[in-house]
Amino acid sequence: MELDTSGLEPLERRSTAAIVADRIRTAIMRGTFPPGTQLGEVELANRLGVSRGPLREAMQRLVAEGLLRSERHRGLFVRDLDAADVRDVYTARTAVERAAALLLLAEGDRSAAVARLTAALATMEAAAAAGDAVALADADHDFHAELVAASGSPRLHRMARALLVETRMCLAALQQTAPPAEDLLDEHRTLRDALRDGDAARFVGMLEAHMADAVARILDVTAVADLTTDEPDPTGAVPA
Repeated sequence: MELDTSGLEPLERRSTAAIVADRIRTAIMRGTFPPGTQLGEVELANRLGVSRGPLREAMQRLVAEGLLRSERHRGLFVRDLDAADVRDVYTARTAVERAAALLLLAEGDRSAAVARLTAALATMEAAAAAGDAVALADADHDFHAELVAASGSPRLHRMARALLVETRMCLAALQQTAPPAEDLLDEHRTLRDALRDGDAARFVGMLEAHMADAVARILDVTAVADLTTDEPDPTGAVPA
């Protein structure tokens, strides 16, 4: 009897460089490699158990994505994000997520999208109940990724993934003045419900307020940190 394989999808074949890029991207996103960190090839190759060829290819991908910067004669560094970068990231995210939602409302499967967002919300609620700020941030990330993926646009999805990684580079600051978990959950419920109800105006209004609040919180913490750093050292020592 001939084996019926019609229901099987082909396995995704990913290069070593792509896998390594994912590992480094995740480390940047989670703050394992904070902004400004220099990434040494030898140490990273040893830690990841790969040769330097695929590692170099992976790191060049991350340079192209804007997560790493190359300095001549010095090497590769995790890119720093200043206030203008933070505003720009959130401006771009707002544009991408607004476009995804409007596309979904115009011609997408709203019920399927709402089911995906409800599942993401349940994960957020569980993380909030456990008091796990990192898990809550992960679930928040997944909610927005699911929102854009539900639009069916692969280009919007690619842009959103890159922007969400840059967003997570700011999380250390954001978590210090994060809104109460219940407020955060309410905002995401409103986004989900607006899509469920086909209410584009309510969705866009909440999305813009949600993004603006995040920018204000991040920049407020950044400003406080900058003021602390810029204060003259009472001992007269020169910073290293």
